[in-house]
Amino acid sequence: MKINIVNPNTTASMTAKIGACARLVAAPGTEIWACNPSAGPATIEGHYDEAMSQPGLLAEIRRAETAGADAHIIACFGDPGLEAARELASGPVIGIAEAAMHAASFIGKHFSVVTTLERTCGIAAHLVERYGMQRACRNIRACEIAVLELENPASQAYAAILHECRLALAQDKVDCIVLGCAGMADLCRELSRELGVPVIDGVAAAVSFAEALVRLGLKTSKRGEWAYPLPKAYL
Repeated sequence: MKINIVNPNTTASMTAKIGACARLVAAPGTEIWACNPSAGPATIEGHYDEAMSQPGLLAEIRRAETAGADAHIIACFGDPGLEAARELASGPVIGIAEAAMHAASFIGKHFSVVTTLERTCGIAAHLVERYGMQRACRNIRACEIAVLELENPASQAYAAILHECRLALAQDKVDCIVLGCAGMADLCRELSRELGVPVIDGVAAAVSFAEALVRLGLKTSKRGEWAYPLPKAYL
């Protein structure tokens, strides 16, 4: 089984970390392809960044389709370009926010999202509604950490995330935490150990869901909205 994971930003170190975290949970025999576009924003921290990331993201989906990928994962918590990618792909395409929220709903009654910058909270709130998670999601919390700080070992990013998670447990009365950035994928196990509750990383959840769908022989339906794009000239 071949699973293509696209980090829609152009930061290669983050792509490598995402790929490593995915391989930790992948089943024997699952091949993880981790990639990022060669052009686009270095990080995705708002609506403009999301829009600018999507041409490169879709190019990577198309490339992996041609190479024989069985499923695709969009490794950005805004799930940018998800529906367009589903039009392009024959196999399942999963966004990490979608995967994380569904996983949280299976193992706890309520969750809070802990993410990077406050300016992205509206994007996450929109996805909570889109995925029907209003009853399960109690809050979306920002640590005011720039995404690239997650790549800096000398930063105080982990401490800030841990602090916000503790506040979520105490103030929001939740029983699990969803991490709101693919760049946090490597923090989930340590946070869970310190907090004593499940902490869900969308990358790991998406890998497991993608594997399950492929094993079930399920592909993206090509009837209706996710049919292949109509052939036409693009200038």
